[in-house]
This record gives sequence, C-alpha cells and structure tokens, in this order.
Amino acid sequence: MKKVLLIIPAYNEEDSILKVYKEIKKYNEENDMVLDCIVINDGSKDKTGEILDQNKIPHIDLVENLGIGGAVQTGYKYAYEKNYDIAIQFDGDGQHDLKYVKKLVEPIMNETSDFVIGSRFVEGISDFKTSFMRRVGIKIISFFIHMTCGFKLYDTTSGFRACNKEIINLFAKDYPREYPEPITTVEIVKRGFKVKEVGVNMKERMGGKSSIHTWKDFYYMVNVCLSILVIGLRRYQK
Repeated sequence: MKKVLLIIPAYNEEDSILKVYKEIKKYNEENDMVLDCIVINDGSKDKTGEILDQNKIPHIDLVENLGIGGAVQTGYKYAYEKNYDIAIQFDGDGQHDLKYVKKLVEPIMNETSDFVIGSRFVEGISDFKTSFMRRVGIKIISFFIHMTCGFKLYDTTSGFRACNKEIINLFAKDYPREYPEPITTVEIVKRGFKVKEVGVNMKERMGGKSSIHTWKDFYYMVNVCLSILVIGLRRYQK
C-alpha cells in the first residue's frame, strides 16, 4: 500500500481548518485508502495555530509567513523526510473535494502519470468556476504555458495536485516562492515527466480570504507570464 500525504498550507484559516481536518478523518473511516495529512501553519495571525494545537491536528508552525510557495515546499520536505510515495496539495479553506482524491492519484498509482492536476474546467464536473476576470487570466496563462512547453493546461492555478515520489524529491529541494502552480507545471513538463489534467469538483471557500486580490490580478498575470517565458528558455534534465 502506497503512503499518501495531504499537504495543507494554511494562513489565517480559523474558520475552515477544523472542518477540513474532520472531513479527512471521516474520509479515512469510510474508504480503503488512508490519507495522512500535515498542515503547514504559515505564520497565521488568527486562531489557526490554537485550533491546530487544541485538536492535535498534525502540523508544522512557520515562525513567519513564507507565502504559498514556501509553505507548500515545507510540506514537500516533510513528505520527502517521511518517505511518502504520493503527495497531494490540498487547500485549507475547504475548496477542494476529498471525493476526487482517488481520481487524482489513480494515474500515479497505475504509473501512467507522474503529476496530476485537478481541474475545474474539464469534464464539466465543477459548478464553481471562480470570477470572470480570473477565468480570463487563467486562459491567458494557459496560452503562455502551451506556447512555452506544448502542454495544454486549462486550470493553470489549481492548487489541487498530486505527484509521485520522484517529484516529491524534486520539489523538496527546489520549489518557487512566487506563482508556484503554473511555474512548476512548466518545469515538470520541460523535464519530461508525464502530466495529466483531470476533472474535479471545487467549492467556494468556507472562510478566510484568497491570497490573490482583485487589484493584483493584472500584476499577477503579467508577472507569471513573463516567468513562464523565462522558465521555458531553460534546459532541463529529468
């Protein structure tokens, strides 16, 4: 049986983190695949840390806010040190649907894919699509990814992703602090790994606020597209 870890970055998620953890426990009780989890408390300033301590939820407290890239890499380092076979990025805000974990890891289990991305925009599964302007930005980023590495990805900013042990080891050593989802996808494709996008359901946040704000969307899009072009010029070896 392969060891599977949920990496859950959390910044000021006092409204949702306990609910998410209880859903994971319930999932483990009702399914044959057991999911371990580690919450990365990314310097939260609310009661997230207190809730994690009081409920004995497995977690790592970061002394300062590293952002999504630094928090997720901490999770990958933990997965590497604990010798996990599969790691899944899973949001602490309640947006990701545990029912789709098996669909996410199946291509890795049967060794047809190394990296699997859960998507709101394929197979018509998810009713929640995010705002119109975000969708426009996602399409533009998708164009740049396809132009750079030849891979057509529809949900470029999805944080619901699973990878095998080889990529765990890679991410534990090197993971971008900014724009990690689209940048790592380009890097993985350029290195020759097998990447797959599968349809999943996503929900609206249980609470808290998104790390990307409306006034930053244009700045984010321009910078991530430039970063993709730079990454695309690099030569990689698997």
